[in-house]
Amino acid sequence: MTDSHPTARAARTARTRRLDATDLARVAVAAAIVAVLGLPGSFSVFGAVPITAQTLGVMLAGALLGPWLGALSMTVLLALVAVGLPLLAGGRGGVGVFVGPSAGYLFGWIVGAFVIGLIVHAGGRKPVVWRTLLGVVVGGILVVYAIGIPVQSLITRLPLAETALTSLVFVPGDLVKAVIATAVVTTLVRAYPRAFRRTWASARGAAAAPAPDRDGAPVA
Repeated sequence: MTDSHPTARAARTARTRRLDATDLARVAVAAAIVAVLGLPGSFSVFGAVPITAQTLGVMLAGALLGPWLGALSMTVLLALVAVGLPLLAGGRGGVGVFVGPSAGYLFGWIVGAFVIGLIVHAGGRKPVVWRTLLGVVVGGILVVYAIGIPVQSLITRLPLAETALTSLVFVPGDLVKAVIATAVVTTLVRAYPRAFRRTWASARGAAAAPAPDRDGAPVA
């Protein structure tokens, strides 16, 4: 017996569809956006981990591209950083950043973008404000912190509790970035849904409007 439910069809398509040139271009653009957000530089407060605008790009990558492409875009960015390109805030680059206090946060970008995509596009449904905000907070803040703080504690040899406490300085700025990312995503859903390249399932299970993606069904 075949399953004709649109959400199931979208899930099967996501698993089987290969990357195309447009997918790769979107991945490159997302990585570039994160790099551009690092141009204003960074500053540190009570610690060695810099405060930057780049996590806003991570949130947008996961929410716009979906879990797999979002994670891939962050993997591409970090690979370019590893070979020496100065794409992190303050012009940082090279393998040295992956053994420094911020290493865990960088790897957290990959997992965070994936989790954001899963939550924002859960069930193949169109992104809504509450689910988008939940996704960027859980994936873009909690997941990144959950990976970043223990690694920072290990590298700096500070107690985990103390490291977590000093990391609270990041929270207000990250919450502002989460609100901005949510506003951008919900605006695009209304004004330019093709930016998502996916077909969404409606609340009643019928397929809703436009646009394919690596993580969604293609438009006919």
